Amino acid sequence: MTEDGYMLAGEPDGFQRLWTPHRMAYIDGAGRPSDASAEQCPFCAVPGKSDADGLIAHRGQSAYVVLNLFPYSPGHLLVCPYRHVADYTDLEAAEVAEIGALTQRAMEVLRRVSGPHGFNLGINQGQLAGAGIAAHLHQHVVPRWHGDANFFPIIGQTKAMPELLGDTRNKIANAWLQ
Repeated sequence: MTEDGYMLAGEPDGFQRLWTPHRMAYIDGAGRPSDASAEQCPFCAVPGKSDADGLIAHRGQSAYVVLNLFPYSPGHLLVCPYRHVADYTDLEAAEVAEIGALTQRAMEVLRRVSGPHGFNLGINQGQLAGAGIAAHLHQHVVPRWHGDANFFPIIGQTKAMPELLGDTRNKIANAWLQ
């Protein structure tokens, strides 16, 4: 400790640490395209992978459902059109209808699989609005539970995820078929 009462780096302060170095990939922008092209877009690349490797829960005609690599909560899904389109107003009628239907189905499946008490649904239009990948529209389906807005994100900028993404994908994909 310094003379004026400040602690030095590395001195014990009574706090436990929950290190989450995997989050640096998101913070550093890993996987974000350097331009808006479909060639660099991770949402355009995912459908070319196996369901397990791409974390795809369901494939539809014009859109698919995938787990978010950087989830806000367990079971955080994204409903994405296959077509590389950035703005909701540029979607075709069939894409709008299927994104809506897949969002409804995602909520039903998540209720059966993990019993959330509510949901946050949303599309962030543009980088300024919070879209991590603004060039490819995606609908968030975020399950929520009483008390899930705990102190971790507020104090420690950390989210405790109790289940591996692959395990969550398997539960959701299997329940989707039922």
